[in-house]
Amino acid sequence: MTQEEKQLLLKDLCARLPYGVKVQCDKYPFPVTILYAGDLNEVKFKETGGIEHIDCVMPYLRPMSSMTEEETKIHGDLICNCQNYEVVDWLNAHHFDYRGLIEKGLALEAPEGMYEIG
Repeated sequence: MTQEEKQLLLKDLCARLPYGVKVQCDKYPFPVTILYAGDLNEVKFKETGGIEHIDCVMPYLRPMSSMTEEETKIHGDLICNCQNYEVVDWLNAHHFDYRGLIEKGLALEAPEGMYEIG
């Protein structure tokens, strides 16, 4: 992973911390929730308390194409402009991959039902 990719991933994870973003970590056979992401490229996990380097994690995110019809109806008019803070916050809260991390190989597509839509 390049330094640029690490910075992008760290930036993305930090924005998602309040929303319980889950990641795959090489060390654990189950998804873990990021509790903390630090400036030393380290992340701490809620379930285990373990600290690992960002190179070992891949967040589970929802592709933009997985947005439900209901989500589109409610938020579709706002989503056209991802620069709007409210929209970016909503996308983070619902774990959408608006930065293209899945396509870049920096994230995994979240299995259906991993994040309950609320």
